[in-house]
Amino acid sequence: MNSLVNDYPACFFNNKETPCISLYQPTHRTRPDKEQDIIRFKNLLKSIEKSLQQQYPEEEIQLLLKPFHSLMANHEFWNYTLDGMAVLATPNSFRVYTFPRSVAELAVVADTFHIKPLIRLMQTAERYQILGLNRERVKLLEGNCDGLEEVKLAKEVPDTIIKALGSELTEPHLKVSSYGQGTEGPAMHHGHRTRKDDIDLDAERFFRQVDETILKYHSRIAKLPLILAALPEYHHLFHKISENPYLLADGIKLNPDAASLDELREQAWKLMEPHYLKRLDEIINKFLKADSKHHGSDDLKNIAKAAVAGRVSTVLIDADKRIPGQINHESGDVKVNELLNPDIDDLLDDIGELVLKTHGDVIIVPSDKMPTTSGIAAIYRF
Repeated sequence: MNSLVNDYPACFFNNKETPCISLYQPTHRTRPDKEQDIIRFKNLLKSIEKSLQQQYPEEEIQLLLKPFHSLMANHEFWNYTLDGMAVLATPNSFRVYTFPRSVAELAVVADTFHIKPLIRLMQTAERYQILGLNRERVKLLEGNCDGLEEVKLAKEVPDTIIKALGSELTEPHLKVSSYGQGTEGPAMHHGHRTRKDDIDLDAERFFRQVDETILKYHSRIAKLPLILAALPEYHHLFHKISENPYLLADGIKLNPDAASLDELREQAWKLMEPHYLKRLDEIINKFLKADSKHHGSDDLKNIAKAAVAGRVSTVLIDADKRIPGQINHESGDVKVNELLNPDIDDLLDDIGELVLKTHGDVIIVPSDKMPTTSGIAAIYRF
């Protein structure tokens, strides 16, 4: 299994191999619904094979499909599926992802990966990060309304108080978490400082290092809202010392190590949903204003040319719409075709990828919230 948080978007944009095979399907967590998942997968595999047969020799096709057949026979994988899955493959790579969100059934063979479902899962409009913090350690998680996944910390981020303070720890061998749980009276150190004073001082120094490195090596890169998950007594201290502009004023007041990922996700989305809906409304209003001044468009052909030229700052794409076709990456000209053709992908998906490559924002929007009927709406830089 691969990690989408770690792979997205570099693994898909930097790929130079062809063909690119993209398979998406809904899956199920429980029986009897789960029993149809392998049948769906087998049918999608037949569709991929039919598409490959238009352009590739049989021997090459069987090599491409070999890891798909291995996955189909992997009963352990099918026993532990979530609500959706994706397989993205080339002649020398095979990546499998499972999602806590259902995805539409789709099989595409093209010269680039079909990544619109991944953009929707990873788009910043509804994503956030959680900083799980206590006196001894820190962890970082990232997710959306459907799922949460731990993020590998940059090596510069001290994940424990020992790594952060080392020999500067007031009591290097003190098990900090035992404070307040025993019957022994508070030990005295220098002057009138108590053990609690020393622990609080160490915690503050640890929190400062965490705040500085999380901001530098994660928040400034991800540019996502950051939610603090910690016991109530740590919220005031961390907010007092924090200089992270992405940190939300409200947080999750519980021990992050004692909460499940589902519990953290539910608490986080209660905080995030109003921010997401507000941001989506702001972006839609921005498009309507730009369109009225001819700084935006809902015309697919015009947007394709603008995307190739790097003129699109933000594009809204209908989550449920697909327009089979091909974009000339030099002129921006559009040719409509069928997805069955091995070189054809979804035009909306390709435009989204072009916009991301030129550092624009791509927002995948539910159909009922789209401000246009064409399936796309763009705001131009110039």
